Amino acid sequence: MNKVILDGQSLTIEDVVNVARHGYKVELSEQAVKLVEIARKTVDDFVEKEAVIYGITTGFGKFENVHISQEDTKDLQRNLIISHACGVGEPFNYETARAIMLLRANALAIGNSGIRLSTLKTLIEMINKGVYPIIPEKGSLGASGDLAPLSHMVLVLIGMGEAFYEGQRISGKEAMEKAGLTPVELTSKEGLALINGTQVMTAVGCLAVYDAIQLVKLADISAALSVEALSGITDAFDPRIHRVRPHKGQLATAYNLLQVLEGSGLTTRQGQLRNQDAYALRCVPQIHGASKDAIDYIAQKVTIEINSVTDNPIILPEDNLAFSGGNFHGQPMALPFDFLGIALSEIANSSERRIERLVNPQLNDLPAFLTPKGGLHSGFMIAQYAAAALVSENKVLAHPASVDSIPSSANQEDHVSMGTIAARKARDILENAQNVISIELLAGAQGVDFKDPSKLGKGTKVAYDQVRSVVPKWVDDREMYKDMNMVYNLVQGHDIVKAVEAEVGCLSTQK
Repeated sequence: MNKVILDGQSLTIEDVVNVARHGYKVELSEQAVKLVEIARKTVDDFVEKEAVIYGITTGFGKFENVHISQEDTKDLQRNLIISHACGVGEPFNYETARAIMLLRANALAIGNSGIRLSTLKTLIEMINKGVYPIIPEKGSLGASGDLAPLSHMVLVLIGMGEAFYEGQRISGKEAMEKAGLTPVELTSKEGLALINGTQVMTAVGCLAVYDAIQLVKLADISAALSVEALSGITDAFDPRIHRVRPHKGQLATAYNLLQVLEGSGLTTRQGQLRNQDAYALRCVPQIHGASKDAIDYIAQKVTIEINSVTDNPIILPEDNLAFSGGNFHGQPMALPFDFLGIALSEIANSSERRIERLVNPQLNDLPAFLTPKGGLHSGFMIAQYAAAALVSENKVLAHPASVDSIPSSANQEDHVSMGTIAARKARDILENAQNVISIELLAGAQGVDFKDPSKLGKGTKVAYDQVRSVVPKWVDDREMYKDMNMVYNLVQGHDIVKAVEAEVGCLSTQK
């Protein structure tokens, strides 16, 4: 059975994808069990001694100075969840809900949160038995943790709210009953431990950065196909050029292009037809490479965050202390996810410019708009419009969310990250970029059809065959959106990248 063991220290981006998308089961490590139990005993001691500790024996936010008696601690935690469940908008999809629960469980497994082991195990069983809380996408400031969306997650844990179970949207209570799970009655610190963290923004961003890594590889492939359709010059990818400006992503992109184009009879050399190509072809290593470097940095930050404690207060059992701090603040994720959106926006920008070069007869030696019957047929004319619309939308979405802040909780929480907005925007930009690359692949394949597909490079031939396996050559006008959707499905499933890598070897994002 495929499974991921949670110890709070070694979760990877690939692990998150495997649980979220591929149904891997989740278990706690033996060490995590011990640490969770030790931290819980520390919390119980605090409560018994009536120590004044934020969120355990006090109210929350501006109510930090209101003392809560021992007999009211359960009501305090329950009230926290039901009052904070203020999310709005459409719910996150199944895979994001699974990722959110996984990341919260892993953070709790570190043993600095004070949750009961039984509560943590119930959360994990919700993942394993397919109970996915309805978590609205909007409503988090990304500073005191993802309070509103995580509260919706916890509602189902306590037998409230709504959930998806076996494809149906039902009450949280019914979902738990059908899955054979007993809802939890929260006690001291537990509600706060479950919602005071960055797991919503990080889950959304984690899945996006995984897909981004695959997309920038595919962007190299689609660019290479366009290079062949446009008789592009390969000298610009010579490693000697890139070794004198040795950014890792740039070096990797130039290497990828040459690997994919190996054996091509459709490319040219400097001076053969012209001395230089336009930037959208010649500068692919520099443009794609910069985005790859950004994505590599973001992946490093995500890996740190998914193995971090983002609670407040943090329980330190070895010192018998509970410290109030700011680990819930989303700024360490907000900036990277804004950067992710910008990096992906640029991938789409350069792709759209290559699409324009493919369809514009003033810029190539191909039939106008890649149709053999121009005038009677429009060919790829409006496909370029769609790509242009998507990259324009990305320019709006790429405005950083993290530069904004609106104080909350009567100005006690006077700086917030908006990191969850940044993550959601990056995800939306990713989807737009995937669609743009899909259009470039379609246009590139069509352009090659006006030349000689048998002369394609080692890797581009594989990509061309993948496209042609779902979409035939364009002869007469037909419903273009269907073609676009078919290739988009290949892009989303990473099918083309996998097929090309099987032929030419692993495509690198860092070299």
